[in-house]
Amino acid sequence: MSQYDVAIIGSGPGGYVAAIRCAQLGMKTAIVEKYSTLGGTCLNVGCIPSKALLDSSHHYEDAVKHFEEHGIEIPGEVKVNLEKMIARKQGVVDQTTKGIEFLMNKNSIDVHHGLGSFKDATHVNIKKDDGTGETIEAKNIIIATGSKPSTLPFITLDKERIITSTEALKLREVPKHMIIIGGGVIGLELGQVYKRLGADVSVVEFMDRIIPGMDGALSKELMKVMKKQKVKFHLSHKVKSVERKGDEVIVKADDKKGQEVVFKGDYCLVSVGRRPYTDGLNVEAAGITLDERGRVAVNEHLRTNVPNIYAIGDVVKGAMLAHKAEEEGTMVAEILAGQKPHIDYNLIPGVVYTWPEVAAVGKTEEELKEAGIDYKVGQFPMRALGRARASMDIDGFVKIIAHKDTDEVLGVHMIGARCADLITEAVTAMEFRASAEDISRMSHAHPTYAEAVKEAALAATADRALHV
Repeated sequence: MSQYDVAIIGSGPGGYVAAIRCAQLGMKTAIVEKYSTLGGTCLNVGCIPSKALLDSSHHYEDAVKHFEEHGIEIPGEVKVNLEKMIARKQGVVDQTTKGIEFLMNKNSIDVHHGLGSFKDATHVNIKKDDGTGETIEAKNIIIATGSKPSTLPFITLDKERIITSTEALKLREVPKHMIIIGGGVIGLELGQVYKRLGADVSVVEFMDRIIPGMDGALSKELMKVMKKQKVKFHLSHKVKSVERKGDEVIVKADDKKGQEVVFKGDYCLVSVGRRPYTDGLNVEAAGITLDERGRVAVNEHLRTNVPNIYAIGDVVKGAMLAHKAEEEGTMVAEILAGQKPHIDYNLIPGVVYTWPEVAAVGKTEEELKEAGIDYKVGQFPMRALGRARASMDIDGFVKIIAHKDTDEVLGVHMIGARCADLITEAVTAMEFRASAEDISRMSHAHPTYAEAVKEAALAATADRALHV
């Protein structure tokens, strides 16, 4: 029987990063992965493939709608080759997952393919696809099994017409009308992909706004922009049935007045969030406790009720984000090595990869109002930037919230071009407890989108933005 200092079940961003850090710190490390490729949801059917399709569809939209204005003329009709687009996406996925294999070999990490389940608190059974199995022993075990798409109890997912994000990443045709149940990150990103490619898209959302976990100003602006892109929104609608008849999908919902609304399309994307994935893990054999939502219960050090077993990423409480899982994987590895790492969960940024991109870190206005904290706001529109006008990406703004008395930055919320990258400036500033004035006095290169951060900080400092 192979013996290890640490075994990690799951090879997503949390799991593989934990494995690398454990190996760097001198531990004999194993990783157990049920699928044939490493990387988990993020690399295989999540972050990476969705961004590949978002980029491809963005290029197509630019060619159709914007090239002529830039003085670029293309003879003939610009067409979508969906099969080739999906193939390119898969090529990006394959290259990325092979990169994880390289990192496992480089760090001398043993990879065991098969379904991992607990035999007891120190032994993991591994059932392989060919029916054979093995058992490994580890002093410490990290659960990093991630999450799966959620559904609603009355919906039957046939994975052909009534689909999740996994199937939406490999469609063989552009839908005529895609109905999306859920106005969160995943639904909006994939909805924008297929809208660009020619589909009609209808978003049916139970809440009274899209991206409901983010600052209200971002929700309002993103919906305004996506409406201009001809995406249809139906807020405060409670879906009550989804039925397939041949190639047609019929969705019935009640609006906020209780009146029934019927939607008909050829595809329905169910995008109502994700659930922690512990299926087949056999946590009972190790004595591990799950919470009321099916997550692995952990303390502030990500330790379960069993002292040598930890859990990280989507399978525990907190935002289901790849970068959050990576930080937790690193933290557990360093705890096992006797170090004292720390994560500030308030400073884990969130991003929506639509175009314009949406990004945020820290507290929203709604949260600060609820907490009774006095604050001030500075906001700056992207359209006032020379860089934005030069690139024709003028939608959006940067909003900085600072403490009314101390001027410490409490939250930064932005929507616009390259905000997924811009948000890191805000994270860095807030890690060092910067004030709005600190950011306003930093030199920002011109012309850049980042100037909007400086201008928003100036607006928050003393309502003295320079370029509006």
